[in-house]
Amino acid sequence: MRAQILYGIGNLKYVEMEAPSPRPGEALVKVAASGICGSDVSRIYKTGAHNMPLIPGHEFSGVVERCPDKPSLEGKRVGVFPLIPCKSCPQCKEKHYEMCQSYDYLGSRRDGGFAEYVSVPVWNLVELPEEISFEEAAMLEPMSVAVHAMRRFYLDKKDDIVICGLGTIGLFLAMFISDAGYDRLWFVANKDVQMSKLINMGFPENHICDVRYGDPYRFIMDKTGGKGADVYFEAVGRPENYEQAIRCAAPMGKVVLVGNPAADMNLSKDTYWKILRNQIDITGTWNSSYLGDEGTSCTDDWKYVLERLRAWKDGSSENGFSPEDLITHRLSLSEIPTGLDIMKRKSEDYIKIMINAG
Repeated sequence: MRAQILYGIGNLKYVEMEAPSPRPGEALVKVAASGICGSDVSRIYKTGAHNMPLIPGHEFSGVVERCPDKPSLEGKRVGVFPLIPCKSCPQCKEKHYEMCQSYDYLGSRRDGGFAEYVSVPVWNLVELPEEISFEEAAMLEPMSVAVHAMRRFYLDKKDDIVICGLGTIGLFLAMFISDAGYDRLWFVANKDVQMSKLINMGFPENHICDVRYGDPYRFIMDKTGGKGADVYFEAVGRPENYEQAIRCAAPMGKVVLVGNPAADMNLSKDTYWKILRNQIDITGTWNSSYLGDEGTSCTDDWKYVLERLRAWKDGSSENGFSPEDLITHRLSLSEIPTGLDIMKRKSEDYIKIMINAG
């Protein structure tokens, strides 16, 4: 098969190699589509992977080509939950697999989806309804991450909800929060392509603060009658955005930290005092809830996402959101370095860069 192998920081090569053989409990998946995540850019160019050489890529879908332990899966279209839990630590015993203390991970700790084939534990396979495309299935992971963040706090229909940062996760947050029936949504952004996508999804332009031309604090206070945000999703991961989230939160407000940190996250004394005096709740969110065959859409973010995708397609929901609309680039497996370079240098407007491996 052909694959993109990371040999060291900045050393990604497109090579020919033997396709993997599935071990007991695994299936060989022929990759159909894979998405490039911002964490892939950091992993490839800045930090390296936990184990190298390694095939990156954790957002992918495909077809089960071989599964010795469960032949009935062969030929099935699948998405893939990339985190492989140990199933024995305290968090796993409570079925909080996303917080496993000793997990493996496709694309960062073991070979992932930037290849023609990948070996995946059967437990991690998500069978796809026919109406779900491979590209949509390759975005199940970021969609589930957004849903997991959305469900970290109870939301009230009267809440003023702010999403800061309209990358892939921020835009998916907008989709799923709106779909769940919340309409007092306000946005803080700084890229034309992201704001255009948001407006095309049906959100009013006057619900968006472009930080290049306006002050987010003044915008949010104006839109909320001076109260501030009841719930603030911080999806950027920069110290100044963390401070801003707390400053913009209402008394008794809630802040959900979604963005991976780009630097040390320090708080000023005044900001810390605001947390205390306004009794602000701050929570982190990590990965997504996945329970395999044991979960329902109430407990499993992946099942929830699949349920909503089907509703958007069959007309049973008044929302007709299309995750594929967020794809701005479609490249081949050999062109992955081009996509990574676009994201690293921000040389072109992009949201989701999708790789078609077939």
